[in-house]
Amino acid sequence: MSERDADLELVRRAQRGDRHAFDLLVLKYQRRLARLLSRFIRDPAEIEDVTQEAFVKAYRALANFRGDSAFYTWLYRIGINTAKNHLSVSGRHVVLHTDSHDEDGEPYDPAGQIADNNTPETEMASRQIIATVNAAVEALPEELRTAITLRELEGLSYEDIAVAMQCPVGTVRSRIFRAREAIAAQLKPLLDTPKNKRW
Repeated sequence: MSERDADLELVRRAQRGDRHAFDLLVLKYQRRLARLLSRFIRDPAEIEDVTQEAFVKAYRALANFRGDSAFYTWLYRIGINTAKNHLSVSGRHVVLHTDSHDEDGEPYDPAGQIADNNTPETEMASRQIIATVNAAVEALPEELRTAITLRELEGLSYEDIAVAMQCPVGTVRSRIFRAREAIAAQLKPLLDTPKNKRW
């Protein structure tokens, strides 16, 4: 049985009134959803509140889940919309934060992957590249930022992103392409090397 089928079975049980089945879905996806929301919201207490609110909304809307998409795709859409509403109500706008933690809760430092030769120059260059990428992502229009986040940081397929963002797959591809182009344009000055240098 695939993960999607297992989730669908739990959803069907929850739709028939089995609260334990929904609890299992919460346990399975709570960390993942919180990690996604941490890219939009900074405060850990707010992340926890919005994650809980998203699960409450999902539970209330569970009768409407037909299984056309994977459960987590449906849940991510609810989570993203809940985060946007939360920020809107509090008078803030959506800002993507790319510093995150891995599955074990350890801080994920992309600079560590870029800088294998830890010289001061490479560390500084790595940090500058990361800062430029973060700034470029934060400057993207919301729909491009969300698409690139779901693709590059969450690893969702184009089809799942289309479901989560409620748009055609072609639109998702276009948004991700435009986001990558905008980020690449910001990185170009940092990555271009003088003609008299080898690398």
